[in-house]
Amino acid sequence: MRDWTWTYEGYDPGSERLRETLCTVGNGYFATRGAASEAPAGPVHYPGTYAAGCYDRLVSTVEGRRTENEDLVNLPNWLPLRYRVRPEGADPGPWLSPDNGLLVAHRQTLDLRNGTLTRRSVYALGEGPGRLRVEQRRLVHMGEPHLAAQCTSFTAEGWAGEVDVEAGLDGDVRNAGVERYRGLANRHLTHWLTGAEEKDTVWLRCRTVNSDIRIALAARIRAAGHPTSLSRARLTERGAFRTLTIPVVAGGTARVEQTVSLYTSGTPAIDSPRRAAVEAVREAPGFPDLLVSHHRAWERLWRRAELEVPGEAGRILRLHLFHVLQTLSPHTAELDVGVPARGLHGEAYRGHVFWDELFVLPYLNLHFPEVSRALLGYRHRRLPAACRAARESGRKGAMFPWQSGSDGREETQEVHLNPRSGRWLPDHSRLQHHVGSAVAYNVWRYWQATGDIDFLYAKGAETLLQVARFWADSAVWDPSLARYRIHGVVGPDEYHDRYPGAAAPGLDDNTYTNVTASWVLMRAGDVCRMLPASRRGELYERLRLSADDPEHWADIAHRLHVPYHRGVIGQFAGYGELAELDWAEYRKRYGDIRRLDRILEAEGDTVNRYQASKQADVLMLGYLFPPRELSSVFRQLGHRLDDELWRNTVDYYLRRTSHGSTLSALVHAWVLARVRRDEAWSYAREALTGDVADVQGGTTPEGVHLGAMAGTLDLVQRGLTGLEAGAEVLRLDPSPLPQLSEFGFRIRYRDHWDVDLRFRTGRVRVAVAESDENSVHVALPGRTATVAPGTARWLNPEGQEGP
Repeated sequence: MRDWTWTYEGYDPGSERLRETLCTVGNGYFATRGAASEAPAGPVHYPGTYAAGCYDRLVSTVEGRRTENEDLVNLPNWLPLRYRVRPEGADPGPWLSPDNGLLVAHRQTLDLRNGTLTRRSVYALGEGPGRLRVEQRRLVHMGEPHLAAQCTSFTAEGWAGEVDVEAGLDGDVRNAGVERYRGLANRHLTHWLTGAEEKDTVWLRCRTVNSDIRIALAARIRAAGHPTSLSRARLTERGAFRTLTIPVVAGGTARVEQTVSLYTSGTPAIDSPRRAAVEAVREAPGFPDLLVSHHRAWERLWRRAELEVPGEAGRILRLHLFHVLQTLSPHTAELDVGVPARGLHGEAYRGHVFWDELFVLPYLNLHFPEVSRALLGYRHRRLPAACRAARESGRKGAMFPWQSGSDGREETQEVHLNPRSGRWLPDHSRLQHHVGSAVAYNVWRYWQATGDIDFLYAKGAETLLQVARFWADSAVWDPSLARYRIHGVVGPDEYHDRYPGAAAPGLDDNTYTNVTASWVLMRAGDVCRMLPASRRGELYERLRLSADDPEHWADIAHRLHVPYHRGVIGQFAGYGELAELDWAEYRKRYGDIRRLDRILEAEGDTVNRYQASKQADVLMLGYLFPPRELSSVFRQLGHRLDDELWRNTVDYYLRRTSHGSTLSALVHAWVLARVRRDEAWSYAREALTGDVADVQGGTTPEGVHLGAMAGTLDLVQRGLTGLEAGAEVLRLDPSPLPQLSEFGFRIRYRDHWDVDLRFRTGRVRVAVAESDENSVHVALPGRTATVAPGTARWLNPEGQEGP
């Protein structure tokens, strides 16, 4: 059972926000942090509910400068439930909470298999033997995306009397979950209206300040099995509550059920969010039946995402998968949303969409391709905004934003706070134009994994070709090098955003940017050749492409500049001329130097002066491309990438990376599994524990790192197996770690809904479920095999079929 549960013993105020994040429950439509229902938001607790794609924009003033930010909105809190006891012949006691000194025992358990959070508390009632035992079970329904519920039971131990319970909806909330944002405008809700329906239901309606999204919640609050309990409504300007007084005998239990629905004006097929919310709770079954149907919905999900990894690594991977599925479930396929970098778990990064889909979609493609397609649809719908951004910068094609939200404009802040120095600094991360390559990469990999040719020929082709046009128009010919160059960008490293002493931000020839641009330009040519003539002509006409464009793209793709220095691939032009940092001295002085950029800025220095990277940059190429494909890309660029050059490059940047991002350990584990296997596990372990141990020091309480979580799943799925889902063949090239050498999972490969893969040292079992489809062709180093539907085979690389 421990393999499927995440339990915290005791109450620790200092860890409460971390636990709230990791105990979030959700269903892809909305999610709610695992906060105590008895306590309001404050320094210890932060209840937060977030609906996918529900953004609002506010204007703030920072050091006399007007700045505009769009945030994923913290919605009205549906958790509030406070209680006190009235022992017979005594006055009512205080309202109980974990923070008032009466708590004597506490335990909370997240059930991953069934998608529920259970909180158990015991309170002392004065100095006598009396105790109140409280158990609360909470869910956000995976089968019914607009429903949530919690059931709270109160057991009287050593006393009899009454329990007063007040539960309801609190609309007086702000976006205040990230300390460094607290100086910014944060009240996104307005025009509250509250009401009561029938004898057990209350509702709350409001809207966002500027995006004008109407939001409605309704709550049905009942004392289950207690017909003699008293119930009355209490309405305020921003809240709607019901107060119940429930009789309880010594040893007896009283139970309160809260059934909640949440709708917004973005919900299709409703005329009013308020009416829809009230009707939903009116028709909802009781908590026991909701629990059963919720469990069944999770059971169906787990069947599609089966993952068997032994030990603690497997337990953490299940937690990661749980949170990925709560953020991006099959319900996501019906929504216009992207991949929020911090999930639906908190307010860090303001709920924006970055490049994290690069780490998420490769996993989803092989389990929930309909979700991947919807997430790519989010990008396609914002293609006009990306084309507009490119035009405004003087270029053709599509320039996707580094941070995206509701409408596809650039949401990256213009200034950011260094909490170490207290200074607001210019933010140039919007120059990470490589995000466009990530979008194009995901289009191509989705098609390879699924064979969804309709998508590729329509939305996929349009997206990919517009990104290619942007890169072609960004490339500048340098006759001195006889190469094309791309100027004024920032790479994945993020530390370096300008040359030392330069007036303007941006770097030249970031290798990751140039190599991925080359790859995109070549895939764009492939798509043009694949398109049926009628579709190609239609697309060329609409995009104003000429028949010569693919040839021009191919010329650029073969002649983009890749810098080198000291026998390794350079991160960008001039990187090797920067000063070396005394890493030992800085580790001695500061200990944790993951955020070296903040340390140096607080000292009056800048990381731009040093050969020091926040996270994998050049090495990201080893994450995106299998060794065979990466060598091919470099060969296309006129360079030879052999094992020695790649190993030297890996070693060079390993010594110069501070790992200031949760993605860094993941990428290094992935790359080292092929280059330095003995060193890979330490990075894999850090990637696994990044959120559960809050490795980055206080960031996880603000939201999970969804890309890193999904990336660890894909590390097992593709990184350690060499899995490539091609059009004609399923390639495998296992490279297991000693600590992760025996595992299994199930994938959906093209028309085969159920391909089961089991890896053991030196061999792999491939089982294909019974169907009318063709056999699956499997390629391993040194051999190929065919596995027919309804059969299974053990295969040994470069050997004979196993027993």
